[in-house]
Amino acid sequence: MCLIALARDAHPRFDLVIAANRDEFLDRPAAELHRWSDGTLAGRDLRAGGTWMGLTPAGRLAMLTNMRRPGAVRPDAPSRGEIVPQWLHGGADAAGFCAALTAAGHNPFNLIAADLTSGEFFWTGTDHPAPHALPPGIHGLSNAALDTPWPKTERLKQSLHDALRRHDGADALIDDLLLALADRTRAPDEHLPSTGVALEVERYLSPVFISEPHYATRCSTVLVRERAGGRLTVVELTHAREPFRTRVRLPRWPAVPAALNVADACAAP
Repeated sequence: MCLIALARDAHPRFDLVIAANRDEFLDRPAAELHRWSDGTLAGRDLRAGGTWMGLTPAGRLAMLTNMRRPGAVRPDAPSRGEIVPQWLHGGADAAGFCAALTAAGHNPFNLIAADLTSGEFFWTGTDHPAPHALPPGIHGLSNAALDTPWPKTERLKQSLHDALRRHDGADALIDDLLLALADRTRAPDEHLPSTGVALEVERYLSPVFISEPHYATRCSTVLVRERAGGRLTVVELTHAREPFRTRVRLPRWPAVPAALNVADACAAP
């Protein structure tokens, strides 16, 4: 993902709400949200095999953004997309996982990850390699550190805040957040960050939803977990020539051990 807004324990009914956009070059092949053979629920980068956001029925979750640092990108570095599956399928706790990441040599990145069964919920990244606990509240992450007040990050955080105040039903909340993720408003020049790219590039990267001929928002994802019972709904809107929507419901997430038959737990209506 390149833009994430997340609400943790910020609503009486929904204890976790995520609204996120994945921005990528249009010629990079990818598969939409689907159930992998091992039970992972995620999209997939078909060039390097990793993903930008995923979860397991057992309760692990991870979301990745690149850091905008053009002078620090090495073409021979391992794919950052491998980081998400490594957390989802690994057995290490947050501290052990982050220590291994530091030694791996990925290009600059940020990661939000969680294990709902153990209660770990943390943020880490190239500039902040230790796991930092993610407190309750509304957070935003783009191509800088967590809660860096870039215009589009603040805009999406505010949209999430407002949507949570307006809605007490999952479907209406999801529709509202998908609309917020489609916001193409550019930020004024005086509010743009300076990240080492040309001013015109800063301008076209400034909206929540990017729409350029070669680089754009490829998909929008909303995740909503209900506090009572743990029902999870994930909706992905893929922005292709013919846009399409994928909706997946898990009756309980994390699933109880007896319900980890992913063919049932991850069935889409």
